[in-house]
Amino acid sequence: SQRCQELGEQISRDYEGQIPLMVGVLNGAMVFMSDLLRCISIPVEIDSIAVSSYGKRAHSGDLKFCKDLNNEVKGKHVVFIEDIVDTGKTLKAVCELFASRGAASIAICTLLDKKARRAVEGLEIRYMGFDCPNEFIVGYGIDYAERYRNLPYVAALKSSVYE
Repeated sequence: SQRCQELGEQISRDYEGQIPLMVGVLNGAMVFMSDLLRCISIPVEIDSIAVSSYGKRAHSGDLKFCKDLNNEVKGKHVVFIEDIVDTGKTLKAVCELFASRGAASIAICTLLDKKARRAVEGLEIRYMGFDCPNEFIVGYGIDYAERYRNLPYVAALKSSVYE
């Protein structure tokens, strides 16, 4: 899409002369990440994490990694690729953890930013595809109960499906 191309060009300019580590947050980011990576013109490293938080307040100690990075993060410029950021609690905790692991820098790239649900301060989204209304969204990698990820578009789910 045009927005992926624009984000890819911006990332390529921002990391010129460096090799950023692009980290997909599974499973939702898979579709967006694959499209985005093809729009980046500089060399990159690719990895992924699958993480959840438990407890009401997500802190780095509350994270459960179903899949952690395969590679060392120390000294690398990490760009987390997300499908959608809403409360931001888990993502902020992940960023804090990666900073403690010695990442040279950390940035976030998300397809959709649902600011109305943000529950943390100081979470900077450097690369954003689109603002997202406060609705339940599916498609293009985003699921409801592991369904609808394969839709080739983003759509709001009817409330009758999840209420």
